[in-house]
Amino acid sequence: MNVVPSPDSTRGRFALLAPAQAIVPGNFRQVDRDQEWHRQMLKRAQRLRGKVYLDEGAIGRSELSPDGRHRVPIDEHAWHVLALDEGRQIYGCSRYMAHPNSTPFSGLNVANCPLAKSRTWGARFRDAVESEIELAQHRGIAYVEVGGWALIPDLRRSVEALRIALATFSLARTLGGCIGIATATQRHASSSILRRIGGRPLTSGGVDLPAYYDPQYGCDMELVRFDSSEPNSRFEAWIVELSDYLRMEPVIHREYAPSSPVRSRVPAPENVGFEPSLATAV
Repeated sequence: MNVVPSPDSTRGRFALLAPAQAIVPGNFRQVDRDQEWHRQMLKRAQRLRGKVYLDEGAIGRSELSPDGRHRVPIDEHAWHVLALDEGRQIYGCSRYMAHPNSTPFSGLNVANCPLAKSRTWGARFRDAVESEIELAQHRGIAYVEVGGWALIPDLRRSVEALRIALATFSLARTLGGCIGIATATQRHASSSILRRIGGRPLTSGGVDLPAYYDPQYGCDMELVRFDSSEPNSRFEAWIVELSDYLRMEPVIHREYAPSSPVRSRVPAPENVGFEPSLATAV
């Protein structure tokens, strides 16, 4: 019988990056409002992603910044979950982009994916996403895009990959819940991990939308939808425990507040280097 481990049985701590427009719930215990710190930590996550995706052949060197970062515009407006080892170095990350549930399909990142442009599936894909947005509106919760998931190679297919995914699920709960979508690669079982914790195929008219090849990243991708209130019941206890755990971890807010004391246990970015060999998780 497989046993679901607890957060304390695994190797790392977490830090959260909150975008400038985010309202941070009051039950987070460590909120540091510091633009520069946020900028440096985001750079570190982007550099991790850059090396991860480059080593996997998912992107070319020309798609990275001169300092090796994989940057996308959505990064500046999203939450980021950072997994930190004992030396407070980032070994994994994910991105959580919460949209108002009034956002049209054209305002989503997934509107640019190859399936959205398919003659066969494009209209069905749009209808499916718009139905999900309507569900979010009906329930008064956000519609979310999850992505930017990366993990160092020695932790692929490990409990740590699962732990980062569940921490992102827990963040959704803490922020008020969501209906969400992820475009997940089939590489390294990433899409299967998301299905394992409660992700489901996106459907239109009772038909599951298919996997598709993304030429930008050179791999097959799946669309996985999720509801933060409906995880796989096997992981419910862990999600609840991780939600409590995250509330004690530092939240670095992009909004600048010079009078805010620095309480976080994450060291200043300029004091920590990061040069491991990396590989993608999704």
